[in-house]
Amino acid sequence: MNADPRRFALGLGHAFEDWALLEQALTHRSASAVNNERLEFLGDALIGFLIAEALWKAFPRADEGTLSRMRASLVKRESLARLARGLQLGDYLRLGAGELRSGGHARDSILADALEAVLGAVYLDAGFEASRAVVLELFRARLTQTDASRAGKDPKTRLQELLQSRKRPLPEYVVLSIDGDQHDQTFTVTCVLQDGTLTSRGVGTSRRRAEQAAAELMLEQMQDG
Repeated sequence: MNADPRRFALGLGHAFEDWALLEQALTHRSASAVNNERLEFLGDALIGFLIAEALWKAFPRADEGTLSRMRASLVKRESLARLARGLQLGDYLRLGAGELRSGGHARDSILADALEAVLGAVYLDAGFEASRAVVLELFRARLTQTDASRAGKDPKTRLQELLQSRKRPLPEYVVLSIDGDQHDQTFTVTCVLQDGTLTSRGVGTSRRRAEQAAAELMLEQMQDG
């Protein structure tokens, strides 16, 4: 862990003027009193607004409830954690000894919070338009795949409907591992298509959340294929 934050910034697509902001955004409260919690608060609000704005522009006929459900799906903890994993954010986190031992660098809550903090840091470093560009690029693929008619349906349901529409058998979900203490567990689940063509893996704080994450990744694979 603790790889060079400048490499992370390169993957994010933003060169910081104030590198201390990025370092703070990558610091968990278990590691230092100067940590990412305040930046997380700012980033959470920033992401919520920018995604709401993007959806408002992209779906002019969608009502408030539909827009709210689409936004909630895009900015929920599991979705942010998947984006964070795509950036390998966990490799750059500063964690205390206890969180390191318990695998905190892979936990959805820590990854999602850190990503929010990073985007809050981008806003403070370069302003609103720069942060808008970073957020929209980060969410670009998921915004493109968002469908107002599917708002409110969870990934497992959407995957089942897609497979049924293609007359393919339903998937199987298998728990690969359960890590952490009883009160703070991390589940890893694989989603396997019965015809053996594709597999995906999801991580979550419950079996259900891990299955939903695996289903979401399977949907992305099928849409890319």
